[in-house]
Amino acid sequence: MKSHFLPRTAAAVALLAFASGDPMAAGNDYPVQPVPFTDVHFADAFWAPRLETNRAVTIPYAFAQCEENGRMANFALAGGLVEGEHRGEYPFDDTDPYKILEGASYSLAVHPDPALDAFLDDLIAKIAAAQEEDGYLYTARTNGAERLRRWMGPERWSNLARSHELYDAGHLYEAAVAHHLATGKRSLLDVAIKNADLVDATFGPGKREEPPGHQVIEIGLAKLYRVTGEEKYLRLAKFFLAVRGRHGDRPQWGTYTQDHLPVLEQTEAVGHAVRASYMYAEMADVAALTGDESYVRAIDRLWEDVVGRKMHLTGGIGSRGDGEAFGDSYELPNLTAYDETCAAIGNALWNHRLFLLHGEAKYIDVLERILYNGALAGVSLAGDRFFYDNPLESRGDHERSPWFGCACCPGNVARFIPSIPGYAYAHAGDVLYVNLFVAGEATVRMAGGDVRVVQATDYPGDGKVELTIEPAAERELEIRVRIPSWALNDPVPSDLYRFLLPAGEMPRIGVRGEPLQAVGKAGYSSFRRTWRKGDGIDLELPMPVRRVVCHAAVAENRGRVALQRGPLVYCVEWPDVPGGHVLDLQVADHVAIAAERRPEVLGGVTVLTGEGTAWQAVAGKAAGGSSGAAGTLTPFAAIPYYAWAHRGKGEMAVWLARERAAVRPRPAPTIASSARVTVSGGANPAALHDQLEAKSSIDHSNPFFHWWPRKGTLEWVQYDLARRETVSRVEIYWFDDTGRGECRLPASWRLLWRDGSEWKPVAGASEYGTAPDRCNVTTFDPVATDGLRIEVQLPAGWSAGIHEWKVE
Repeated sequence: MKSHFLPRTAAAVALLAFASGDPMAAGNDYPVQPVPFTDVHFADAFWAPRLETNRAVTIPYAFAQCEENGRMANFALAGGLVEGEHRGEYPFDDTDPYKILEGASYSLAVHPDPALDAFLDDLIAKIAAAQEEDGYLYTARTNGAERLRRWMGPERWSNLARSHELYDAGHLYEAAVAHHLATGKRSLLDVAIKNADLVDATFGPGKREEPPGHQVIEIGLAKLYRVTGEEKYLRLAKFFLAVRGRHGDRPQWGTYTQDHLPVLEQTEAVGHAVRASYMYAEMADVAALTGDESYVRAIDRLWEDVVGRKMHLTGGIGSRGDGEAFGDSYELPNLTAYDETCAAIGNALWNHRLFLLHGEAKYIDVLERILYNGALAGVSLAGDRFFYDNPLESRGDHERSPWFGCACCPGNVARFIPSIPGYAYAHAGDVLYVNLFVAGEATVRMAGGDVRVVQATDYPGDGKVELTIEPAAERELEIRVRIPSWALNDPVPSDLYRFLLPAGEMPRIGVRGEPLQAVGKAGYSSFRRTWRKGDGIDLELPMPVRRVVCHAAVAENRGRVALQRGPLVYCVEWPDVPGGHVLDLQVADHVAIAAERRPEVLGGVTVLTGEGTAWQAVAGKAAGGSSGAAGTLTPFAAIPYYAWAHRGKGEMAVWLARERAAVRPRPAPTIASSARVTVSGGANPAALHDQLEAKSSIDHSNPFFHWWPRKGTLEWVQYDLARRETVSRVEIYWFDDTGRGECRLPASWRLLWRDGSEWKPVAGASEYGTAPDRCNVTTFDPVATDGLRIEVQLPAGWSAGIHEWKVE
């Protein structure tokens, strides 16, 4: 056994970013080492306030939610400290306190807080009490929560595909290592080691040969190995990767859990995007720590697939809500883009590790895109509201939530945000990498002496960066400054996206005191010289507004354009266009777009302004042709994507029509669209009269109303008409997700009309149709009324839904 627990004096140096490992570990490791976030201090106007909000708001808020929702009490109950019933919808809720505890430990490492320290001690005491004698720790089973047995199985490890017992363990290990390094205490680390020893005694060659259903334990085991030096943890991490996709006598779990093929044979990113991104990060850890190049080749292939065919412009991955999964190549919808916040964070972890393996700037280009867009949108500016999914378009039915039944995303945000300074710098030998541009300072602990780096910049608002280099003593170094690909002509390191026009002014860089030189290619500008205290590098990154277009294979974005300035992707949101209509907007290529700093907007953002054309269908004419719609010039403003959904619910779009053929004119008002909707229950009632056409009953790309989770009940939807109308025909397009969800065609339905205060069935009704994949037309004797109601009998054991309800 090689045990080398770090002394408290070294803890601040060794505690790295959430994505990274401990450079003090013996043997193999990443050839490039990140500078720990404890040695990087942001003092800018963009990230520093967010770090403080995470510390002062998000972490205590998330802990309070865990208290309110029974997460903490479950540990106390399992430990015999209190009496009661196990709480929560899922048996893997233990992970929420673990992840928040990890983030709180990161906060303690840079911001001592005796009250928080004592709170963590109390929480850890509950966790330790909940651990069973042999190290098993999974409160739902210890507490005998029989109602959750369908998830966790009848006994330990009996339903690993769904139980998340090993997923819980992985997050426990990460929290334990973070807490130990931040405080020097072993209280939680001893709990983690005891559990890891049980897992090691249970799983492995010749023992139980089965992978976890949800990856992450491998990351935790790698961190335990780095801190303890116990090689069995590293071997176990590699075993869990190696056994995935090798089925023997056990069932195959398929693509959802990346269990369809051995990991080294996988060439396409498939299945649940969070599990996949965690697994790819784990493969990088194992490659670095064991020197096994086969894992590097495998994740390099997978990265090409993701960045070339399956990543949204925001850096989000996992485009399908069904299974929270990767779609097919170029399946990148906007309205239904899932892009779970946890998946964006997993994508960041993976790309940072790839940089540490290869030392190439393209991975930081992707990482930066995620940081400023896909991940940051997952938390509100105030720090106490969260997105689980992050669409690139909204019809007005999206807002951040205070919490979730499955609350993985808030905890991930709480631990990810404080780690971001750890992505800014790295080093290898006598080479120092500058990867992110954030005002502040860092101490880079290199062989031959520390080097202090000071940045002065207003990035991402401005592209001027001043670097001051202060080595402890005069010395030769190579300093590599990343030139972002967005500053040249590549939004991403693939052909998935491209700028519509080439860059005008090129970036310039040089050693201070010498003329700046134009940068000719992406990657790093390198300066090898003898550096003296006070020497510096100046970088100028022009930040014009760039128009981005998509690969032609992405059908939904043909004829569309997105706007980007610097690293920020922009969107147009309803408060910033007259009338609040965004989805009918065309921004032609010739339209000039200006950038303007507005301190009063959304905490201070740079807004893009221009004039587009708003299109509306002409009543009685086909909306698709030029004669069927009228265009009106209208001013618009665009805001950074991360800042949307802070001003109420309404339309939003990242991808705007640039060609007339891509325009979706706002429909002309109808009796139905002008009505007020009320329902007996369910979700998204606005979809009933949004005038959007479904491709089929199962079409999830089209908004739909549904009554789920109600099943087998009598339900209703109602239109209160804008005025008294004479009507004699309705059309219903039913939603049915057979094979995918729990909505089916209704058992029966009928139409009623309001006569004064009384609801009456319409007379002379034709067939009440329930056919899928088309409008079901019902005609009836004309009635003059100000209200219509549909009563629907849900089928036994199933729910139902409606895409559209038209009235004539």
